[in-house]
Amino acid sequence: MVKFVVMYGQPEDPAAFDAHYAATHVPLVEKIPNLRRFESGKVLGTPDGSDAPYYYLAELWFDDAEAMQAAFGTSEGQAAGADVATFATGGATVMIAEA
Repeated sequence: MVKFVVMYGQPEDPAAFDAHYAATHVPLVEKIPNLRRFESGKVLGTPDGSDAPYYYLAELWFDDAEAMQAAFGTSEGQAAGADVATFATGGATVMIAEA
């Protein structure tokens, strides 16, 4: 399996980020074909108490890299990707990991 990992930076308006993410972005993500698992959550802090480098994290799981690429090539995958620019005012860092 592979994970598409998104790490969102601190947004300009955390309340607006939270509202948009829950009401708009999550439903878009859940429509992505071949998505096997989706988890997300707000970063609470770091073990040493320093400021966290990210505000929010998301993991989208797929069977393999080919399934992930195909999923993001669909209209549903493209809609979810395009939506990020509408609310992620703190930026978004993406990584792909083997699970």
